[in-house]
Amino acid sequence: MSTRVVAVRADARRNRERVLEAAETVFAEQGATASTEEVARRAGVGIGTVFRHFPTKEALYEAIVVRRLSRVAEQAQPLTASADPAGALRDLFARLIDEAATKKAFADTMAVVSLDVKAAAPAVGDQLRDTIATLLDAARTAGTVRADVGLAEVMVLLAGLCLAAEHTPDPTLRESALSVVFAGLTPPS
Repeated sequence: MSTRVVAVRADARRNRERVLEAAETVFAEQGATASTEEVARRAGVGIGTVFRHFPTKEALYEAIVVRRLSRVAEQAQPLTASADPAGALRDLFARLIDEAATKKAFADTMAVVSLDVKAAAPAVGDQLRDTIATLLDAARTAGTVRADVGLAEVMVLLAGLCLAAEHTPDPTLRESALSVVFAGLTPPS
């Protein structure tokens, strides 16, 4: 492969990342009505560059979702090596809840365009679910989470906390709710 081809590909990857970064910011600020022209302007590229990488606005939303979920899944993976699996599970919940709380406008935008997150990033969702399952199993084995609590219940609790966080601007209240949930997960003494 020629040096020129490698340089063009590297430049295209950089442009794609700049577009994604700009789009994430623009859509979080302006919601579904944000224009791709504004995304291009903030990324410092032409509108043609945006559409070369993302032929539709929905494709751009989907790429942002996959990118964000990938980041969360990558950050979660090292938690499985924790000596305190219940604490690591709580840390992961807190990260996901904070993410939900700070990205409400983005979540609203995804709802407007009817983006199916599970369909957009099934592998990343599976990776995150596997990490949660690993932490839950380790915490149950360590006796720090009730043995009768399954992955389905934990996922419902997480989904509820994330949904509530989108509508709860008070971080102290979110932390308090998380503490209540984890108190309920702890085995009775």
